[in-house]
Amino acid sequence: MDLEELRAFLAVAEAGSFLAAATSLHMPRATLRRRIDQLEARAGVPLVDRTRDGVSLTEAGKLLAARGRLMVQESNALLQSVREAGSEPAGVLRILLPVGLPPQVLLHVHGIARKYPRLAFRLHFSDNPVGGLMENVDLALHFGDTSPSGPWVSRELMRVRIWLVASREYLARRGTPRSIEELANHDLLAWEAPGEDGRSWPLLRGGTFPVAPIVTAQDIHVIRLLAVAGRGIALAPDPGIPDDGVPAGTIVPVLPDVVGREIGFRVVVPAVLSEIPRIKAMLDLLEPFLGKLGL
Repeated sequence: MDLEELRAFLAVAEAGSFLAAATSLHMPRATLRRRIDQLEARAGVPLVDRTRDGVSLTEAGKLLAARGRLMVQESNALLQSVREAGSEPAGVLRILLPVGLPPQVLLHVHGIARKYPRLAFRLHFSDNPVGGLMENVDLALHFGDTSPSGPWVSRELMRVRIWLVASREYLARRGTPRSIEELANHDLLAWEAPGEDGRSWPLLRGGTFPVAPIVTAQDIHVIRLLAVAGRGIALAPDPGIPDDGVPAGTIVPVLPDVVGREIGFRVVVPAVLSEIPRIKAMLDLLEPFLGKLGL
């Protein structure tokens, strides 16, 4: 298969028209049409339906688009690996992160950047980093105990405790619950992990129990800020390091022997990219670096 023909086809599939695809590729429309015609001749079946309203994919075209993106990604990664073999990690590393990671964790990206001065970072954020992986990023960090299906390299970096916390001021004002039943008398704040229900909280020994939070969010930092501000009892991951600008002991665990669970924090990389120097360097650094932070 000719990769230039495949790239032309993918541009048409994404743009939905020959004109828009030709514009994005800086290519004459006639050249683009010719490449699509040649690709269809190689495939032996129609790949696109041409209509007055634009272009749509046939069933064969949809299959080729899904698999073809991976083929193009693999070819690009192979070329990058060859160009960068033996060289110092350089270029832009695109990282997808969970929404609401504590800022003090993100500040330590600078510590990694100093080790490789020719490496720059572009950070993207998502409430579900592994949902729809992963065309425009090089690696993703996410909470979870399973890896996405597909050709990914996945590594668990650490285990994170999810538990209840509240400010001392809130507990002094509203009282400290001694059982899960007493939580019903409190304002509850819930971090909702991707694919989970913030109205169902985990028991340390297994199982869950229902709650009615007044605030539910997939942004960890927002939930912790509300807890620090004395707005309620929060179910949230423990970052393992002090909250930035918050005096030690401001927030304390609630029912630590009853409510909570552990969850993995993982890094996921498309397998085709894992040997590119800048990505391999990041994978090699992440685990010991997080260990030094006490995470």
